[in-house]
Amino acid sequence: MTRIGILSDTHGLLDPRVFAHFKDVDEIWHAGDIGSIEVLQALREFKPTRAVFGNMDSGDVRYSLSEFYRFRVEDVNVLMTHIGGYPGKYNPWLIPWFKKSLEAKQQHDQMANVETGNDQIANTIDLFVCGHSHILKVQYDPHYRFLTINPGAAGKQGWQPCQTLIRLCISGSTIDNLEVIELEKK
Repeated sequence: MTRIGILSDTHGLLDPRVFAHFKDVDEIWHAGDIGSIEVLQALREFKPTRAVFGNMDSGDVRYSLSEFYRFRVEDVNVLMTHIGGYPGKYNPWLIPWFKKSLEAKQQHDQMANVETGNDQIANTIDLFVCGHSHILKVQYDPHYRFLTINPGAAGKQGWQPCQTLIRLCISGSTIDNLEVIELEKK
């Protein structure tokens, strides 16, 4: 089991309560608009951290990260970017990746009774993580067959009513124990 802490849109403010809420996670994912290299360094010093840059990031943050990050945790393939959207309203740049993932899943389904390698599965997306909107949203996309997570905003910049984080667990191919954490009412 891998315990994950997910946040986004800190915009240079790393609330100290993040450390308390993420003390038992195995790794942290930051979905962009980090705001300063110091925030990224503090997270990396605390726990292994995966991150992408956001549209408001510049300088050292932008140069040390990429816009898209594909990785695998246990048996879950993850795609993380900052400006992603949600089911029915995705960033158009992502649609080709989503279509390729769906095709790989459909191919795998058709080949379920045939001994094959994991080539098709490696191209799939099981979990899509993004930020940008400052709106917390966890939604399964039945068309592309993956879970979409936007953790909202962990910083105070913006119009969101409160700072939010997400914790979850990945066990094999299962994503569970998802918790929404509200830090503070604005």
